Amino acid sequence: MARAPLLQLTDISLTYGGDPVFDDLSLTVQQGDRVALVGRNGSGKSTLMKVMAGLVEADRGEVVLNAGAHTGYMEQDPDLSGYETLGEFAAAGLDDAEGYRVEMAAEGLKFDPKRPVATASGGERRRAALARLLAQTPELMLLDEPTNHLDIEAIGWLEDYLGQTRAAYVIISHDRAFLRRLTRATLWIDRGVVRRQEKGFEAFEDWREATWAAEDDARHKLDRKIKAEARWAVEGISARRKRNQGRVRALAALRQERSSQIRRQGTAALALEAGSQSGKRVIEAKGISKAFGDRVILKPFDLRIQRGDRVAFVGPNGAGKTTLIKMLIGEVEPDEGTITRGTNLEIAVFDQARAKLNPDQSLWESLTGDPDMSVSGRADQVMVRGQPRHVVGYLKDFLFDEAQMRAPVRSLSGGEKARLLLARLMARQSNLLVMDEPTNDLDVETLDLLQDLLGDYNGTVLLVSHDRDFIDRVADTTIAMEGDGRAIAYAGGWTDYRSQRRADREDAGQASATTARKAEPVAAVRNKPAKSGLSFTEKHRLEELPAVIERLEAEIAKLAEFLADPELYRTAPKKFEKATEAMAERQAALEAAEEEWLLLEEKSGG
Repeated sequence: MARAPLLQLTDISLTYGGDPVFDDLSLTVQQGDRVALVGRNGSGKSTLMKVMAGLVEADRGEVVLNAGAHTGYMEQDPDLSGYETLGEFAAAGLDDAEGYRVEMAAEGLKFDPKRPVATASGGERRRAALARLLAQTPELMLLDEPTNHLDIEAIGWLEDYLGQTRAAYVIISHDRAFLRRLTRATLWIDRGVVRRQEKGFEAFEDWREATWAAEDDARHKLDRKIKAEARWAVEGISARRKRNQGRVRALAALRQERSSQIRRQGTAALALEAGSQSGKRVIEAKGISKAFGDRVILKPFDLRIQRGDRVAFVGPNGAGKTTLIKMLIGEVEPDEGTITRGTNLEIAVFDQARAKLNPDQSLWESLTGDPDMSVSGRADQVMVRGQPRHVVGYLKDFLFDEAQMRAPVRSLSGGEKARLLLARLMARQSNLLVMDEPTNDLDVETLDLLQDLLGDYNGTVLLVSHDRDFIDRVADTTIAMEGDGRAIAYAGGWTDYRSQRRADREDAGQASATTARKAEPVAAVRNKPAKSGLSFTEKHRLEELPAVIERLEAEIAKLAEFLADPELYRTAPKKFEKATEAMAERQAALEAAEEEWLLLEEKSGG
């Protein structure tokens, strides 16, 4: 049975500054669609999503939304003016019986609904905007970088929510693990053309490479044909001028076709160069601890970092990851313990908050006015790893065009700001690279290049990131900080850390409760590591299901407590009805999750 379309775009054309963003674009989003919207930074992903949401009007074409469907759009910079608290903003438009949805979303996304809007950070505001969208339960959700400003735990909660919802959604995200887990179709924007494949993001890169290979082959054949026709024109046209004017016109048409082809955007010319070699021992911490008032950030902790190590720091927001790194590099003093740093350290820092970028400066000024970069004596040159480079040429290496050179930093997209920070960082020689959330807003191609650069870098890397895939690709050691003041080192990346942590917990559980398996066969062995009988996706799903089950159990308990009021049905029948429906939905989801877990566990040989 065909699914009903929720949203249909027909012959959409949109032009900014003389260049078409889209031309004759048509697409449909149907009930149940789970779509990844991908493309290079600046390709028009956010603009297309705003066209879908009705926030940007196309120059030509038609946008039709199903009359009975409600579309929710997650704003990048939500306007909270007129609201006292984040919870008041998130609950706007809901009746009292639906307020529990905001509470559940706030708990999962980890923000305080009572936080005054005036004191809320940009990340808290975005989380409140996401909670508002989820609480409204639209039939179609348009999510533009929903994982930005979420820690790994909150990302996991959002994955579980979206994995269970019946709503359709379109997602823009740089988080590969997030897209692989959730999407079943892919929209790819490439030079104004939108292609669709009925496979999730997992298949995107193979599809992209095959498409580009076919394009390169067709371009090569066209070049050969033009060359052959041009040779004919020179050698034989004089004798057959009148009879062959059609062929001459065809040659002109071929040349026009070739010149009108839009070349693919190249990758940024990223380059890292280690300065003088540091000592073999880069940092050694012994018994360091830190507290702010009564809040313990770090209990006594030992760590040795050797030259060439790639160390990732993971954990929830506020756990103290950035504070620990600042202690290690000397920006913050520990309360107790000692830190010994090696010789010849040249430290370069990528700042998560983009604090070193002045929004009122131009890109040009941002480079030539940077006190951390040596200006070569001319206002149009900077020293790049010891060599003078013209500002324009250097910024072009990072995919900025000349029209942007004098534009203010505030006009840049998130991905462009990240590339500008990388341009500043990579102009310097270093042998200790500190990167705090470097992956935010970068497209897949730039992430691939950055990963390769870090792999080839001769220095040492300290990395804070919530991007699980990037950690797996880069880190050889992972320091887990789970918010209780403890920091524990694990060998390998994110997946290795999770496997070791799960095994540790299983061993502890077996030692303390050997009889629980017989009494509670599902709960007792939830955390068993997946075995080799499963595919990679099934292993990942089996690892995640225990947390899904625990969350559903907690939500059911909260709803049961709400429904326990004997006066509820009489005083608020609508609240009672909605809460009852929510209870039934979660009980069905819990049953399905437990059944899925049992099937996967059996398949794994457990």
